[in-house]
Amino acid sequence: AESIENAIKLARIYTGRHKIVALYQSFHGASYGAMSVGGDPRKFAVDSQAMPGVVHIENPYAYRCPWYSRTPEECAQRAADALERIIGYENPGSVAAIFLEGESGTSGCIKYPPGYWARVREICDKYGILLVADEVMSGFGRTGKWFGSDHHGVKVDIMCLAKGITAGYLPLGAVMVDETIAKSFDDKPLPLGLTYSAHPVSCAAAVAVLDIYEEDNLLENTVEMGHYLDQQVAGLIEQHPSIGDWRNTGLFGCLELVKNRETKEPMAPWNATPDQMGVMNQVAAKIKELGMYTFVRWNYIFICPPLCINKEEMDEGLAIISEALKIADAHCQ
Repeated sequence: AESIENAIKLARIYTGRHKIVALYQSFHGASYGAMSVGGDPRKFAVDSQAMPGVVHIENPYAYRCPWYSRTPEECAQRAADALERIIGYENPGSVAAIFLEGESGTSGCIKYPPGYWARVREICDKYGILLVADEVMSGFGRTGKWFGSDHHGVKVDIMCLAKGITAGYLPLGAVMVDETIAKSFDDKPLPLGLTYSAHPVSCAAAVAVLDIYEEDNLLENTVEMGHYLDQQVAGLIEQHPSIGDWRNTGLFGCLELVKNRETKEPMAPWNATPDQMGVMNQVAAKIKELGMYTFVRWNYIFICPPLCINKEEMDEGLAIISEALKIADAHCQ
């Protein structure tokens, strides 16, 4: 969240503009500005006091495309066109930055369809807007590359980092910026930094962890095990009619459960109330009862194992999920 807060400041100071554009189905942290930029419903409790100047747009969610696209590529095109229209309505000269997660996280691992990032980069260049990649969840090998945005073949202007930078051993965040942006502050103040910023113990942990990523070949293992995970989940899809969609990059995956594959009616709606979570709560409880914990939210089961996982451990975890999915299958139409 502190990385996001600093990126907001940087973008606004550097461009002299105040508006931030972000996706509805996204999460960028729980501090004031970060929660305002995110579209996640966790912000609803403070929505009336949210940071001004944030504009949200719909995700390029190919499985449930808001523009009724027939292919992922068409969804990317229509989503980018909608983004440019919104920027036009908001006045391009007032927009400082577009914030995107390098790869979508807790909103359902919604994958960017091919071509979306390239169009966003074009739009940013056209209107002088900064492209900010939030790599707090998707960075440091989680997707099989160092950063989630590396999969999209575009250069970002600002990158927000945390979590994997120390593997969670100590708290640390960071903001990486384009050289042009960095040099612009050579002769003017940059009001960033808090009491515990750049704490030497946290920085030492980050240096050690970064060495381990390379020494233990964790990115290579993530790619290998990610392919294996995709293969095994393909088998689960054949067995379980409750699986509507599987989205994964590396070891950053999510099962989306539905009552009916044809209608795509979700097993629980987005931002479900406790009363609407009955089936999914049973699924989550079964997974825990069988000896594993994984994040279950709304109609999503997240599969994001440690980067050092092996096939035997993967098989064990997927067998537990498969058993729990029988509960959801019983509610399919």
